[in-house]
Amino acid sequence: MAHFQRKVATRLLTAGRSQNSRHESNIWRASNPLLNHPHFFQQIKNTCWIIFPQFKVFEHQFRQSFWNSSSIMSKTEETNGILPSSSDEPSPAIFTSKLVSPIHTFFAMIIWLGSVHLILLLIVASFLLLPFYQYLLVLGMLVVLMFIPIDENSKWGLAIARYIYKYGRGYFPATLYVEDIKAFNPDQAYVFGYEPHSVWPIGAGILSELTGFMPTGKVKILASTAVFYTPFLRHLWTWMGLSLATREKFSSLLKTGCSCIVIPGGVQEAFYMEHDSEVAFLKARKGFIKLAMETNSPLVPVFAFGQSYVYNWWKPRGDFFLKLSRAIKFTPIVFWGTLCSPIPFRRPILVVVGKPIHFKKNSTPTMEEVSEVHGQFVEALQSLFERHKARAGYPDLELRIM
Repeated sequence: MAHFQRKVATRLLTAGRSQNSRHESNIWRASNPLLNHPHFFQQIKNTCWIIFPQFKVFEHQFRQSFWNSSSIMSKTEETNGILPSSSDEPSPAIFTSKLVSPIHTFFAMIIWLGSVHLILLLIVASFLLLPFYQYLLVLGMLVVLMFIPIDENSKWGLAIARYIYKYGRGYFPATLYVEDIKAFNPDQAYVFGYEPHSVWPIGAGILSELTGFMPTGKVKILASTAVFYTPFLRHLWTWMGLSLATREKFSSLLKTGCSCIVIPGGVQEAFYMEHDSEVAFLKARKGFIKLAMETNSPLVPVFAFGQSYVYNWWKPRGDFFLKLSRAIKFTPIVFWGTLCSPIPFRRPILVVVGKPIHFKKNSTPTMEEVSEVHGQFVEALQSLFERHKARAGYPDLELRIM
């Protein structure tokens, strides 16, 4: 009997290989050959049913066990991918970060956020320790670095940017929650309206294509012109995906299919920020809405919870400092983190991405049409904030729209 079973199995194996030669190599590579080769399995199964009637019961139990285990796997992976949902419901996704290597994370944070302090330290140390002519040489070198051309596609520069994104986001840690990830099209440019500005909008980087989380194409973070006149910082942040926040640059990026992250409140929002509530300087900010309409780029509300609390800060008040902030394109804020250093405190950041707001393309929208879409965006951002503030751990936090 055993000889007969081996003979039948051998014939069927030979027949299966001759019927489709590609199955011979795939059967060893596939993670589950029973499901990847249904015709071959059917021949084996029919023969086993004749020789071993119990095999039919075993096969049923195996299939039940397989699908149950697949369901368990999908549930355990919900925290770092697309959540299961029906076709008629949104498909939320959560992407979490964790501290991988304390040493790498420390250096990533120093490179990322310590550049400004490094420049100030270099200037002060040069003034105190070097002869005057050498101090002038240091200043001259910094001036040259302010205008030297930047290679956006530098191999080394992009490697540094990936290093920072890989280890920096796990420091806080930062978490990305997308309400409907299937609503995004990789071939479509989007305008992400990101709030709040805080001291630094450091949570915006989690939306970069270098992290691989968002199913969009190329993404740029629009930043103040002051960033691009700061030595070291301008090179580093360009490699990390930042671009000049001018109307011409903004429009050209969208027309080439590149999504843009905009912090609408900008410098003025940083001037009005408070310790006990969040501020979004949005009521008068309609330029990004108009550009989105002109280029048919859907608007996406984004809010970063916890970002305003990773630094302690103090800022001057009054009309003079407001005018000064507008003139120099950034708000003069004294801020400090861990051990009074530029390294922020380890406090969780939750970046929540809402659903895209679609509208008809309009190359010449009127102010009434722009105001209507602007109202939709403000309402969507406020609703996004209210839906997720408890999840982020700030159930009593208030958002003030200015």
